[in-house]
Amino acid sequence: MNFHVLTLFPEAFEGLNHSMIKRGVDGGKITINPINIRDFADNTRRQTDGYPYGGGAGMIISAPPIYGAWKSLNLQASRVIYLTPSGRVFNQNLAQELAQEADLVLLCGHYEGVDQRIIDEIVTDEISLGDFVLTGGEIPAMAVIDAVARLVPGVIKEESLAHESFSNDDYLLEYPQYTRPYDFMGRTVPDVLLSGHHGEVEKWRKERALEATQRKRPDMLEGRDE
Repeated sequence: MNFHVLTLFPEAFEGLNHSMIKRGVDGGKITINPINIRDFADNTRRQTDGYPYGGGAGMIISAPPIYGAWKSLNLQASRVIYLTPSGRVFNQNLAQELAQEADLVLLCGHYEGVDQRIIDEIVTDEISLGDFVLTGGEIPAMAVIDAVARLVPGVIKEESLAHESFSNDDYLLEYPQYTRPYDFMGRTVPDVLLSGHHGEVEKWRKERALEATQRKRPDMLEGRDE
């Protein structure tokens, strides 16, 4: 799977060059391709922004350099995701949907955003990380890449994904996990996890997952059939 990122700050994506995502890149399962929008500016200063028509604070990234960067990819049939606070809130279901694509183009806004005409012309999806505002789309784009890339077959072992939060059949948060030492500051590992009884372990995990969801995210259980 290929991630193509239209951005003013391509160096930001060096932060993905670690851990499982790096192994996915090294193993040829994914590629991350930042494209510098400034390279497509039609002026010697490589200026890509302008003041908004109608007045107002801040600057807007203009449409032509973004369009040029997008055209250079020759991926007109691929989905183009604009990272914006006004978009659809990103979640695990959407990550699983996007993981089925061969190519994704991610457009990172900055300043006060991008010219609406480029959204109308090339964007297929508008995605938000939540109801808050960041200074640019690079951090949300990296979050989307990380969440989607780990679902691409071969990046992470399939069994490691089976019981994660939001990914299990019951759509619950993940159950608590423990490792050595057995006793940490008087807190011990639950005995059932040492029993070797797989049926009891699975039952305990489902009960703890439900408890965690009820305590931390009761909204996930609304309308759920008991």
